[in-house]
Amino acid sequence: MTSAQSPISVRPPAELPRTAGQLRAEGHAPRSVKAEIHDNLLAALRAGENPWPGIVGFSRTVLPQLERALLAGHDVILLGERGQGKTRVLRTLAGLLDEWTPVIEGSELAEHPLAPITPASRRRADELGDALPVRWVHRSARYTEKLATPDTSVGDLIGDVDPVRVAQGRSLGDPETMHYGLVPRAHRGIVAVNELPDLAERIQVALLNVMEERDVQIRGYTLRLPLDVLLVATANPEDYTNRGRIITPLKDRFGAEVRTHYPLDVAAEVDVVKQEARLVAEVGDPLLSVLARFVRNLRGSAVVDQRSGVSARFAVAAAETVAAAALRRSALTGEHPAVARPVDLDAVAGVLRGKVEFEPGEEGRETEHLVHLLRRAVAETASELFAGLDLRPLADAVADGHLVATGERVTGADLLAALPELPVLHEVAQRAGVPADDPAPRIASAVELALESLYLARRVAKDAEGGTTVYGP
Repeated sequence: MTSAQSPISVRPPAELPRTAGQLRAEGHAPRSVKAEIHDNLLAALRAGENPWPGIVGFSRTVLPQLERALLAGHDVILLGERGQGKTRVLRTLAGLLDEWTPVIEGSELAEHPLAPITPASRRRADELGDALPVRWVHRSARYTEKLATPDTSVGDLIGDVDPVRVAQGRSLGDPETMHYGLVPRAHRGIVAVNELPDLAERIQVALLNVMEERDVQIRGYTLRLPLDVLLVATANPEDYTNRGRIITPLKDRFGAEVRTHYPLDVAAEVDVVKQEARLVAEVGDPLLSVLARFVRNLRGSAVVDQRSGVSARFAVAAAETVAAAALRRSALTGEHPAVARPVDLDAVAGVLRGKVEFEPGEEGRETEHLVHLLRRAVAETASELFAGLDLRPLADAVADGHLVATGERVTGADLLAALPELPVLHEVAQRAGVPADDPAPRIASAVELALESLYLARRVAKDAEGGTTVYGP
């Protein structure tokens, strides 16, 4: 079992009730998990608040479907290719729970003090009455995540007989001989199962009673535990016929199946990268747009296996690689700040080749395809960025003998010094969002993108040798 989010370490407010009697006196009534989510989601929507912080590109497609499913009280499965943010969406569900919820102090399961479900907790409630101690659990501790693997057992998910308790003299039919698994321990919380089809079919069968009757069966013994859980899961469409599948009875018990997708446009792809990437150097919007278009080109390429998809994590990793290349170049040249330039894009194809699945028959040509699609992304980005801008003065300057070198040991100042003072350079920088008085590395990044676009349009030549690239006539 893996927890997606570590429970936060804040303490509950001191004024919260500490006994079952105090809870009753304040008129506290138990609510189911689905009721909590229903009420809190509805309140957020009415207040115009965003219930899905950090979720990009799904506001008009996936999230309305998910909201309808949650308001209906359905268990949900998110279906989509890898890297579409399915797990990220599930992890935000915890934010729809009440911030603090009471549980019986010392109970094995997170039982409500006014609604115990295990024999041991019921005995304590009868014995202690209003003095039953209460502790408060934060909503971050009520989300449990399990990555489904073929070796997952029924004991992991549901539970098993505890031989130690049997050895102590309890009978096998006694509910207190049971060691509870992940699902019962998530009582009054959310259980997320990632890659559900990877569970063996007999393990999926074990979830049927949990979802329908809300009880559990362990080694032939039925425990009437009225479990209160929201079960959510993710799956890849390919897995229905490849590694495994979701058995029909289990699939039928999910009230809603919501399809996810990759970002629908370049801007959304860039927003995802900005949110997720940990950049060790500055990567400007033009280069982020190049990487976003690169990923979109991969998703539309006939040489790439589209059944496995091209994850949004690819664009994130590409941006981090470009930033690392810029930082290394900055360390070699002593230039500050460290700003990525188009030359740093060269690191992407070699480093990330293994993150893309190609169609059979393309062995040995992977890098060639990546380089081609990356160049196409550069050309598309430059065409949009410099639309209507006449770059002929820059091309003429290069043709007149102003050779421009770039590479890991060439600073931005050196790149700019190779060119004469041209008004078009200021316009190029302005289009890239760089003020004219900005440091040379940022201006050089925009100018190099313009030079690369001229090369791709066959208006200037480019020669690479010994780690240095030279734009010339």
